[in-house]
Amino acid sequence: MTEGETQRKPGAGTALGLLLAINLSNYIDRYILAAVEPNIREAFFAPNDPNAMAMTGTLAPAFLVTYMLSAPALGWLADRFSRWLVIGTCVILWSTATAASGFAATFLALFITRIFVGIGEGGYGPAAPTILADLFSVQTRGRVMAVFCAAIPVGSALGYVLGGLINAQLGWRWAFYIVAIPGIVLGLLCFWQTDPRARSGVRGERKRANKEDYLTLFRNRSFVFNCGAQTAMTFALGGMAFWMPAYLIFRNQSPALATPMFGGITVVAGLISTLFGGFIADRLQKRFSGAYFMVSGLGMLLAFPLFIATLYLPFPAAWVSLFLAVFFVFLNTGPSNAALANVAPGKIRATAFALNILIIHALGDAISPPLLGLVAGRWNMNVSFFVVSFAMLVSGVVWLFGMKYLAADTAAAERAAA
Repeated sequence: MTEGETQRKPGAGTALGLLLAINLSNYIDRYILAAVEPNIREAFFAPNDPNAMAMTGTLAPAFLVTYMLSAPALGWLADRFSRWLVIGTCVILWSTATAASGFAATFLALFITRIFVGIGEGGYGPAAPTILADLFSVQTRGRVMAVFCAAIPVGSALGYVLGGLINAQLGWRWAFYIVAIPGIVLGLLCFWQTDPRARSGVRGERKRANKEDYLTLFRNRSFVFNCGAQTAMTFALGGMAFWMPAYLIFRNQSPALATPMFGGITVVAGLISTLFGGFIADRLQKRFSGAYFMVSGLGMLLAFPLFIATLYLPFPAAWVSLFLAVFFVFLNTGPSNAALANVAPGKIRATAFALNILIIHALGDAISPPLLGLVAGRWNMNVSFFVVSFAMLVSGVVWLFGMKYLAADTAAAERAAA
């Protein structure tokens, strides 16, 4: 092992810090919508409209469909221009669209603003992790991706907490106005960063992803298993996150207390779990070649019965089982993304992340919010959350099946890079 393999490159810490802050803003902007969904429903629909939940559920795929479709196109741009330029422009776009959500006078106008939020985030998703993969070695990527992905539970929780608090004091529209400001500032800071490819002199190696590149990814068994497991996980997490405030109201919990409470559970359990998952997977990787998938799969299998228990236990005991379920769901965030970076050769890594985004959202959380809203509107929230728990089980099983391929596919990607 050479010194260059274990040491991070110049500017790595600054890049990680800025990308972490942007990722935090990213998830706050996503989940501020879920926090104020009951108020949006009340503002735009009649009180007894049986289709109201299904309609507000479409706000999630309005964002997600454009997010997943724009990711490959903007990933293509990131292969040809400075990734920091692409990220900065896209962060400013989605933050401006978030502020515009607060000005929406009709449900259609709100729907359109969420489309532009998705386009903006579509440029950030493929580019950010590829910058980190260029700056940090294979041996530390599990931990680095865990730190980067720690923004997922923290940002999601802050979205719930800030949404609930701002909504209670100023109304739901102000929640969108306020959270947009940090994103615009962070987007401007990106224009002063240098792409690591420019430092290493490989700017000329950027190549357009061709048909063979895509076929190579689909022949990569670890990539396929990872995408399959992440799809089921994203279906479960997206549905649970969007409908949890409504579910807590269904369980007769006070909205003013329940939404911040769930936000607190998400930030504490999710943050500890995300960091722990990345660190423990890096440690276990020295002994078990499939450790990234093993940690991810076992986490989802443990979350499955705990989430089922949450549906039956009375409160406050249900808060405990929900905390543990959230903890185990987030174990995979660092390891699964590190595995994705490790099995994709460097020249098509942005393509791999963009394709992953397209798959897991098209078949995952673009489907679950309206589907679960439809189920809840026709039956009840407990029935819809049974679907969530089954998706957790499927996700865990798929990751464990993919364990045996991870070492060979990682080694093949390293050989291709060499």
